[in-house]
Amino acid sequence: MNANKPFMTIPRREAEERPVQERVRDYKKTAKEMTQEQIMEQALRCMNCGVPFCHSYGCPLLNAIPEINRSVSRGEWRKALDLLLDTSPFPEFTGIVCPALCEGSCVNGQDGDAVTNREIEHRVIETAYENGWVQANIPQIRSDKRVAVIGSGPSGLSCAEFLNRVGIQVTVYESAEHAGGFMRYGIPDFRLPKSVIERRIALMRQEGIRFEMNVCVGKDVSPEYLLRHHNAIVLCCGSRKPRDLKVPGRDLSGIHFAVDYLTQQNRINGGEMFEYDETKNAKGKHVVVVGGGDTGANCIGTAIRQGALDVTQIEIMPKAPDTRASNNPWPEWPRIFKETPAHQEGCKRQWNVNTLEAIGENGKVKALRCTEIEWKRGEDGRMFNVPKPDGNFILPADLVLLAMGFVGHDIPDIVNAFKLRADERGRIFRDESGMTSVKGVYIAGDCATGQSLVVRAIADGKRVAKGIVQALL
Repeated sequence: MNANKPFMTIPRREAEERPVQERVRDYKKTAKEMTQEQIMEQALRCMNCGVPFCHSYGCPLLNAIPEINRSVSRGEWRKALDLLLDTSPFPEFTGIVCPALCEGSCVNGQDGDAVTNREIEHRVIETAYENGWVQANIPQIRSDKRVAVIGSGPSGLSCAEFLNRVGIQVTVYESAEHAGGFMRYGIPDFRLPKSVIERRIALMRQEGIRFEMNVCVGKDVSPEYLLRHHNAIVLCCGSRKPRDLKVPGRDLSGIHFAVDYLTQQNRINGGEMFEYDETKNAKGKHVVVVGGGDTGANCIGTAIRQGALDVTQIEIMPKAPDTRASNNPWPEWPRIFKETPAHQEGCKRQWNVNTLEAIGENGKVKALRCTEIEWKRGEDGRMFNVPKPDGNFILPADLVLLAMGFVGHDIPDIVNAFKLRADERGRIFRDESGMTSVKGVYIAGDCATGQSLVVRAIADGKRVAKGIVQALL
């Protein structure tokens, strides 16, 4: 611990956001870059704890956070980079979109403000790119083993990266036009610029990883072909089946799943050619986002940039408290109220709201009939909701975006084609190494674990790659 105790004297500082009036006119990243000097000062706030919960409890990748922070505080940027890359394959992704689980378990955050670990990580990797320190890691020896990775989201890229490092020949098959999975098509540019993804994909290509784009397994290439030409196959197809809103009027035009809506705008920004759907444009419309998570926030920011008349976000759950509840102790992730830059750009938020019906006119959605609810605890300890008396209200809505999370993978055809064992809910069986019920077929990321975070998907892809290496080499 630093004897001068800078964690007590230096306040926490995060990257400033660009002015709202400026940033809503484009899709550029909303956050400004912090300087090296600012980041070095923030790194001084790290207490170098004897038991660093940020490392052992918070970070799924087990990044050596105290050591990285100490190196940064001394201006040892190259050393910090080496420490970071020792555990994290893509810090340029997690340094932007990770919710910073490590900060939730930071000792300094118990009675004060946590260390800005995500900002530090972001500055370390960007400094490395600026100085040309990040180079293609080309294996010195190539094995004759071949692995097919199905899906190019964070778990697929992570698995491919770690397999390639030991010389295994890796081919990534992706059904979309560009690699990145949910990071590319589900996260807007104003949060994660696609140039960041492209920069990493270019490096991976230089390292010898092959990318086959616009290839749909089961349609363009058969499972039999993959099994015949590869020593192992890894399914990294994500958890893309969205939770639906089962109410009268659901089939009205203008009601879309959030990811479908976000995908269209991301494809426009990426210059892709496709059949444009005008009903997925918010210009001049009353927009309602159903669901209060990060995907909902992405919809809010996108709708505002498209020129929505107004945006309302409704959430069935209660508003989170401003501080930790008694059943949410440190070092658990704090389940507290948060506001994203998208919310600050102009959005009305309502909690404890249940949607009852979509009201239409000439086949198009025009409003939602909703009701205010109260949450109660039953005798069995479970929570349930009841409508408030006179709580019904009508919410104008020309565009409704469903951002209520995901219920699992959407690859039943692939599961059946490979004859994989799954339970009654469709969850695919896998052992500790990540291998399914079929020898040589593995599964990683959200399609195995369910909806999660980019950092957890990266960690799982890394873990499964280790299991494959142990089996093949």
